[in-house]
Amino acid sequence: MCAYILGIESSCDDTSAAVLNNTRVLSNVIANQQAHERFGGVVPELASRAHQQNIIPVIDTALKVANIDKKQLDAVAYTRGPGLMGSLLVGASFAKTFALSLGIPLIETDHMEAHIMAHFLMDDEDRPVPEFPFLCLTVSGGHTQIVLVRNTSQMEIIGKTIDDAAGEAFDKAAKIMGLPYPGGPLIDKLAKEGNPTRFSFSEPHVPGLDYSFSGLKTSILYFLRDQLRADSQFIEINKSDLCASIQQTIISILMKKLVLATEITGIKQVAIAGGVSANSGLRNTMLQKRDESGWKVFIPKISYSTDNAAMIAVTGFFKFIEGNFAGQHLTPYARQSGR
Repeated sequence: MCAYILGIESSCDDTSAAVLNNTRVLSNVIANQQAHERFGGVVPELASRAHQQNIIPVIDTALKVANIDKKQLDAVAYTRGPGLMGSLLVGASFAKTFALSLGIPLIETDHMEAHIMAHFLMDDEDRPVPEFPFLCLTVSGGHTQIVLVRNTSQMEIIGKTIDDAAGEAFDKAAKIMGLPYPGGPLIDKLAKEGNPTRFSFSEPHVPGLDYSFSGLKTSILYFLRDQLRADSQFIEINKSDLCASIQQTIISILMKKLVLATEITGIKQVAIAGGVSANSGLRNTMLQKRDESGWKVFIPKISYSTDNAAMIAVTGFFKFIEGNFAGQHLTPYARQSGR
């Protein structure tokens, strides 16, 4: 089979389009939005307006980079959810219209499942892919999940956050310290210069495989409040050590549940996915665990960790093989439970 799949991703503030030949990436174009930095977070209305401006030139560029004509496409895959409703509507509306005009199948994808399927993307770098079944720790700004992946179409969430996500904990901790948005990557950068054992923060005691990060945010807030009363320069003086300690605590919380999941399921093939999987501390910890425990570890390229359309297209390709197409009547969903 030789299929050309166009992927469209618009779940948050990045407009992305990609073209795949089966699982091989021919193009993966992303238009970032800088307007949100001054607000300390994504403003939904601004995001949806920017998607409207970006979506046509981004898709046009993706087709040109892939060096194919739109009439060569076999299907259009798009992000149906979860995400910001206004942003999702822009991508979904364009995907529906584009597929209808070309007379080709429309394929809806789940954003979080697509992050997992990014492990099956092929490009110029030769990388191994997971064998089924495998476990995937999927971590992003809005989600933290441990997923049992039985095959390309059967995925079971066996652990999830009961409140805040790991990515949100990174960003909120950065905001408390006065770091600019987005704070997660900056904490990662500063942590490399700090001592991860200098400060300790409380870890949650949640039964089973579920996560919680709201208590950690409170612990960081109260700790810094008390220290700043004694020394107004405390954060500035100890910034690198604070970032290293916060990052280490979040990684510790993530890994303890992931280790428990391998013990419960007996599965030793373990992957990470989602925006937070770009964190160097988490990546290094996964590699260390591989060496200690004999796990087979799969870590996506940085470019496929954050939101991108290539992961949407590869998910669409496997659905295309199954003939799992979407109707024009489907509406986006903001939360994964709406699926």
